[in-house]
Amino acid sequence: MAYAAFRSIGAYVPEKVLTNEDLAKMVDTSDDWITKRTGIKERHIAAKDEFTSDLGVQAAQKALDRSGVALEDIDMVICATISPDYFCMPSTATVISTKLGIKNVTAFDISAACTGFVYTLSIAKAFIESGMKKNILIIGAEKLSAITDYTDRGTCILFGDGAGAAVISATENKEEAILDVHTGADGEYADLLMTPNGGSGSAHDALSQEAGSCFMQMKGNETFKVAVRTLTKDVKEILAENNILAENIKHFVPHQANYRIIKAVGDALKMREEQVILTVAKYGNTSGASIPMAINDIYESGRLQAGEMMLLDAFGGGLTWGSALVPFSPLK
Repeated sequence: MAYAAFRSIGAYVPEKVLTNEDLAKMVDTSDDWITKRTGIKERHIAAKDEFTSDLGVQAAQKALDRSGVALEDIDMVICATISPDYFCMPSTATVISTKLGIKNVTAFDISAACTGFVYTLSIAKAFIESGMKKNILIIGAEKLSAITDYTDRGTCILFGDGAGAAVISATENKEEAILDVHTGADGEYADLLMTPNGGSGSAHDALSQEAGSCFMQMKGNETFKVAVRTLTKDVKEILAENNILAENIKHFVPHQANYRIIKAVGDALKMREEQVILTVAKYGNTSGASIPMAINDIYESGRLQAGEMMLLDAFGGGLTWGSALVPFSPLK
């Protein structure tokens, strides 16, 4: 039987940094206010001529270089994004594939907001375990600055740009296998976090008058409450179903949306401080890129070693959520 193994990780952030002090010059806010409520100190912002696909290519190239898998052996590319290069088509995954020199393989985008990378992991696992694919490149890439309203202090303080990528490959060694992935969604709460205009659900002739509604909008307090409740419940379920104690998880890698959410979930699970991976202070919320960027941080710092178990956990607009138990199984 084929199993799916998490072979490599890579990430990229744009050069420009937008600090809390910079934002205080743009909207009515302060470094102290942002830090206390979110834990964010800065975020990276892509250049005008730097697109989501460009960020994805940089992250993907690192993941490929570290994977031990030849470029010509990649047989699927999946990109999780809510800020694609193009509104409908072509998909950002096809653009990334072409820029990397990957041709004639399945490539498509998914839209699951901040849970996007966990969704791609679930899809890759299913394709590999079915025997349909052998080496899949998964990417979370976001240029959220393109859909952020920098006059809305409730959202502009949160979001940044970046990308993360991983190579998922077939293996016959069950010890290397991705153990489990949970995903879910509930559209009943869709209005808590959304970009309400720009699609077929809105009148196109009204877009010029309602350009602001093409930006992300969020009901912060309600989203916080649902996020903490949903993330905690999902993680408890995946641990229980796999007979794993929270204390035995080496790396808890939550979506980096808000320090208070991460702390609330970590405390509910009785996670030790050293188990919880935090990158929100320097990157902000990068949606589908958040989790792979955080994994890349612990990899590049030498904290992630072969065989160590990662617990991934995410929550995003849709509403969507997901968790995964993933051992790091590099080939080199």
